Amino acid sequence: MTMQINLQPQPLTRDNFKAFGDVIETADRDYFMINDGNTRRYHRLAEVDTGPADGKPIINIFRSGAYDYPFRIRMLERHPHGSQAFIPLHGEPFLIVVAPRADRPDPNAIQAFIARGDQGVNYHRATWHHPVLALKDQDEFLVVDRAGDLPNCDEHFFPEDLQITLQPANT
Repeated sequence: MTMQINLQPQPLTRDNFKAFGDVIETADRDYFMINDGNTRRYHRLAEVDTGPADGKPIINIFRSGAYDYPFRIRMLERHPHGSQAFIPLHGEPFLIVVAPRADRPDPNAIQAFIARGDQGVNYHRATWHHPVLALKDQDEFLVVDRAGDLPNCDEHFFPEDLQITLQPANT
C-alpha cells in the first residue's frame, strides 16, 4: 500500500523555522551604523557551526536548475558536523523542505517553506533537509558550509511506496 503525503509550503518566518535553523534576513532586525555612518551592519544573523576541531568554515556558490512541480521528494540529507547556510544571490524565491533532527527523518514531520528572494536560511547541525530547491532555472546561492576530514553528509532515501509530493503555490 502506498502512503501519500502532499506538502504545501508555508511562508518562511523566524518563528516557524526556529526548530530547523536561522532565517537570514534584515526585515525587523536590529543594526548599528559602521563605516563613518555610511553602512548598516545587521550583526550575527546566523552562527556558523563548524563542529569538531578539524572543521573550518568555507564559502561556495551553488548554481541550481529548477525542478518541475509537483515534485516528488525522494530523499533528505543532513550535515552531522556543521551548519549549512543558503543565501540567494539573484533575489529569487526558493523552496525549503526540512524534518526535525533524529536518526532518520519522520515523513509525517516533514515541513515545507517558501523563502522570499531577500531571505536565506542556515540549517542547524544535523537538521534533515532537501538539497537546494530553486524555482528559477540556473539560480545561484551563496553557501556557507563546513570543510574538514570527518564525513559531513548523511542521506536518507525514502521507500518507493512512500509518495511525498511538493506543490508550491503559483506553479
